[in-house]
Formats: sequence, C-alpha cells, structure tokens
Amino acid sequence: MRVLNTPELEQTRGCVLVPTMGALHGGHASLIQAAVRRARIEGVPSAVSIFVNPKQFNDPKDFDTYPDRMGDDLAMCSDAGVDIVFHPSVDTVYPPGEDVTSNVIIPDVASKPGLEDTYRPGHFDGVCKVVSRLFDLCVPSAAVFGEKDWQQLQCVRTMSKLQGRELQIIPAETVREESGLAMSSRNLNLTPEARAQSVAISKALFASSSVQTPELAESLMREMLNEGGIEPEYAVVRPADTLMPLPDPATNPHVPCRALIAAKVGGVRLIDNAPWTPIAYA
Repeated sequence: MRVLNTPELEQTRGCVLVPTMGALHGGHASLIQAAVRRARIEGVPSAVSIFVNPKQFNDPKDFDTYPDRMGDDLAMCSDAGVDIVFHPSVDTVYPPGEDVTSNVIIPDVASKPGLEDTYRPGHFDGVCKVVSRLFDLCVPSAAVFGEKDWQQLQCVRTMSKLQGRELQIIPAETVREESGLAMSSRNLNLTPEARAQSVAISKALFASSSVQTPELAESLMREMLNEGGIEPEYAVVRPADTLMPLPDPATNPHVPCRALIAAKVGGVRLIDNAPWTPIAYA
C-alpha cells in the first residue's frame, strides 16, 4: 500500500476512490471493501482519500475536535487490501492564491428546505468543492459513497453529471451497530447514555413504513423520537432523488422515497435515513 501526500496521476488515474475524512469505522470498511472488489474486477487501483475538509464545518469546534486516528485508519486500509491512500495537505487541495473550485456546480438538491442546508448553511458547498477537487487530483473511474449521508450522495451524483465527468458514483448501504445505530465517526463522541438514547433514531426510521402516508410517517417518527427524549431537527419523508418537500410523494405514490432524520443526542449531531416503503405504496 502506498501513502501519497501529493497527487501522482500515474498511480491514481482510473482508480476506484473512497473519499473520507478519516476516523474510519465499520461503515467505512464496507465502502472500502466494495471499492477494492470493484477495482480488482476492473483491473485498476483502489484508493482511499483521507482529508478533513475545513470548508464543510459550520462550527469551528467540530473541526477542531474531529477525531484523528491516522494510525488505525492506515491499518484498516492495509488490511482491506487498498492500493493507495491519498492524504493531502490543505494547501494541496486548495493551493493558496489559486481558484481551483471555479468549475464546481452546487446542485439544487443541496438546498432543499428543511434538510441539511437549513441547519448547516453552506455545508454542501464545502462538500462539493472538496469532492470535486479529489476527483480532479485522483481522476477516478468510479467513487463509492455511503447511503447514510443520503443528501450528500445525491449532491455528489448530480454535481458529477453537471460537470460532465465520466465517473460512476457507487452507493453503499448503511452499516449499523447491533443496536441499529448507524455507524458514524461522530459515534466516538457519544456517552454510553447518549448511545443508548440514540437508538430511537433508527427505530423511528424503520417504524415509519408501518403507516400509509408521508404525513403519518413524519408524525410517527417525531412521536417516537420525543418519547426517546430526542428533539429532531427534521424527521421527514421525501422523494429519494429530488428530496423535494411534500406533497410530492403523496401526489405520486410510485416515486421511491426516503425517511430522513437529523437530531442532536447528548450534544452530538447524528443523521440517518432509510427507504420509506409502506405496504399501501408498494
């Protein structure tokens, strides 16, 4: 396994890339394993980028306290059979004095009312800029993104198309702990009490398909979260691709939908989502 601090296109061009911010966990492991499998089939390198992007943190404290586990991260990549780890500096990704993100197009899906942009203004501007730069620097043929960050997945997929990149975005299913809690780097900051409380998020998501309309699903999710002592930032049902606000799903019940939740538990902000597939809409 090679660790690169600067781009070497002869090493990464055509790779299958997993962009990360480090602090890798079991969820990342599934993305990395998917990338390694795909790369071996295609006969191209597998690559993992580790870069904590300062442009996507609304709260400077989140950036300052983001976990640094580089040794463990490299060990996970090595164990998975990754060919290349790209660990650039901020100046490599954003060279001082150079406008390297002028080609970035922020898709409409980034700013849907009531979702991430409402609570983290400008977050997806930073996500799109860093992902675009990683694509520029590594020139992958495919990139793997987790479904846990569903809105991010749709943003990256749309941005890549708008930029005209010949690049396949590969989604990977959310990996969960035994309790149902979606794996996340932020889980490291949960106290035992908050970890137990946070299980209400996945329970609410899975229960949302037990009712027959989006309105009832949203009401049920909020009720279950409140019973668990959690006040959500949002708990909604949206069309899976456009993430448009209601009544879009209600007017066309055959449109695939997702239930999405964001909430702070013990001061740690968690997001999660799941397919919304009520029997009446099947």
